[in-house]
Amino acid sequence: MSGASTVRRRRFLLRTAGLTGAGALAMSGCGSGDGDKVTLRLLVASYDKSVGAAIGDQWDDVVKAFGKKHPDITVEVERVPFLKIDAVLARRVKEGHAPDIAQGHVFAPYAEAGGLYPVDELFEIPTQADFITSFADAGRADYVQYGIPILASTPRLFFNKALFRQAGLTAAPTSWAELRSCAQALKAAGVPTPYALQFGPEAAEDELLTWLLAGGGGYSDVGGYDFSSTANEAALTWLRDELVAPGLAGADPSTLTRTEAYAEFLKGRVGMLIAHPVLLGAADRARLPYDHAPFPQKDGDPAPPVGLNDWMMAFRAGGRVKEAGAFLTFLFSTGSAKTYGGGQATLPVTVSGSEQLRADRSQRELWAFVDQMPDAEFHPVGLASWPTVRSAVRERIGAAVTSGGRPRDVLQALDQVGQSSA
Repeated sequence: MSGASTVRRRRFLLRTAGLTGAGALAMSGCGSGDGDKVTLRLLVASYDKSVGAAIGDQWDDVVKAFGKKHPDITVEVERVPFLKIDAVLARRVKEGHAPDIAQGHVFAPYAEAGGLYPVDELFEIPTQADFITSFADAGRADYVQYGIPILASTPRLFFNKALFRQAGLTAAPTSWAELRSCAQALKAAGVPTPYALQFGPEAAEDELLTWLLAGGGGYSDVGGYDFSSTANEAALTWLRDELVAPGLAGADPSTLTRTEAYAEFLKGRVGMLIAHPVLLGAADRARLPYDHAPFPQKDGDPAPPVGLNDWMMAFRAGGRVKEAGAFLTFLFSTGSAKTYGGGQATLPVTVSGSEQLRADRSQRELWAFVDQMPDAEFHPVGLASWPTVRSAVRERIGAAVTSGGRPRDVLQALDQVGQSSA
């Protein structure tokens, strides 16, 4: 379904759907039966400002606004550093102290264990219908949506326009051959890292999926993993032989993290890299002359964009489905949508929020990112084994493209990890 068709369908649902289920009850009053105040425990991630963006620091404002509309519900916010959020949440759940609502990078293990409320018990139909289909579908486990997307992104190919001019280049590459040619010209002009291949242990799974999708492959087949496909092996072989071996991807892609790549780009030492809209504000403040374009497929045309986001999830342990539904409905309502999209940091995950942003000319730098969202493709986050496989990708994928690397062996090993952890 095209992006335009998705928007039309969701507008129809928003106009015609009635209120049903727990979400409707949440809208009519969510206190406990005896009128006492109810407290919701909210566990969220706090983000540093390593690339100049303050993500997720609006929780106090949202909670305050929610309290004015729902004085019978108190929301207690606990912040955890984003690099620790998954470990802290897993420990709390294991110890029997699950929060009522949590933010995290994985949801499927909790859904598989029966610990989460499905979305249709939390939201009324109009709210459900407002989520962008590709992001909502990614939140499914066993065909039921449990993960609620937030802090969304679809990365693009950023490039330094000053370095491009210095290398005699006039446009972003539209194929892998052109990307290699641009990288060769940048290297000849003295650029330390023509293309920043981020295969280090921070977010290698994102960089890898970008290249695999662009090469006609991906991570998964129906219901499982398919790392060792012919297309995936060809993509990694090309990276090894055409980009890494000639020194066009920096000194050591297997150790280059996203944070380091962004910092080097902001210093003018990187010609091209895959990056999120969070880099926009930082590049503007650094007065860096940059632009961005779709990442190219191997033989031309834009590649399918990678969809990335955090997940909100509501836990059954506390039994506060009505209160959780009320808060989450407020969080993703039209009025709150721009809080979690825009500001040159993240993108809204709802159609209404995207339309607001798309109509705001002050946010035009984000329009190209928003336009990609309906076509986004995701990691296999609906599989409970994905956290284990993701860790294996981060640890092993760099070895596939270094000198003497064997892409087939690495990809087969990743398939074995997926099978053994299923």
